[in-house]
Amino acid sequence: MSASNEIGLWGVPLAVFAGSLRVSAPFLFVSLGECITERSGRVNLGLEGTLVMGAMSGYGVSYLSGSAWLGVLAAGAVGAVFGALHGYLCGRPRVNDIAVGIASMLLGVGLAFFIGKPLVQPSAPHLPAIPFGFWSRAPSVRSALDVNALFIAGLGLAPLLRWALKNTRWGLVLRTVGESADAARAMGYDVNRVRLLATAAGGVLAGIGGSFLSLFYPGSWNEGLSSGQGLMAVALVIFARWDPVRCLFASLLFGGASALGPALQSVGITKGYYLFNAAPYALTLLIMVLSSSATQTSADMPAELARAR
Repeated sequence: MSASNEIGLWGVPLAVFAGSLRVSAPFLFVSLGECITERSGRVNLGLEGTLVMGAMSGYGVSYLSGSAWLGVLAAGAVGAVFGALHGYLCGRPRVNDIAVGIASMLLGVGLAFFIGKPLVQPSAPHLPAIPFGFWSRAPSVRSALDVNALFIAGLGLAPLLRWALKNTRWGLVLRTVGESADAARAMGYDVNRVRLLATAAGGVLAGIGGSFLSLFYPGSWNEGLSSGQGLMAVALVIFARWDPVRCLFASLLFGGASALGPALQSVGITKGYYLFNAAPYALTLLIMVLSSSATQTSADMPAELARAR
């Protein structure tokens, strides 16, 4: 029985809330990773490939080892490799970030589908959920409040990253490189090294976000697992003005919009179902248009991102 049939129309906001918690986790990790990368003055459009590779490798290691958490570690390691590769290539002379990102995306997606074909049928251990709905007798409420530990980690990671960017030497170096590569070199910092490490760190988070898809929700490995979360994360970072906490809120908003279609279908509203499924993409486009401001964007955006490379 669906949530809406059990508790009436309250099932719609409940389903949207549950979807916000579940669907937003991959967007949160990928957008936080891209936020670190872009703060260093580099764009990584290849995070979609990293996300899919993380989902496949995490599922495969979980299946072979019997431990979902080992799968998460493996996904993060694979993400680090892809991020480091992207960072190394973009550090070479006359190499364009955008072109390398597109190539990385195609490589990651194609490689994941090729290697992961034997993993479509097997069932791997899933990540456990924390039952925050233990107080309720309604199964729908308990199910909606089953929150994965990775999402809780993401909730804590967002404000931690904001604090680190503003209050640590690491954050100062990263922001300096993102604002002015020449000033960073004058201070004795290796710009390419800083950006390579930032891109690798962003890849780790993107890989972990991919493991959430295969090991918790929807909790399987197949070729249709990702629906553009990696690419959408780049837009979320811009909307969030390169702020980790704003990335958290943007991810929750996008997750809730993604759950709107299934929630309305659960109460019998099926007309325009596919249109409602496009709500997150339409919402993102609308938000980007309404929030666009040349003055505000230029004030928040790392100055090095404005350079054509």
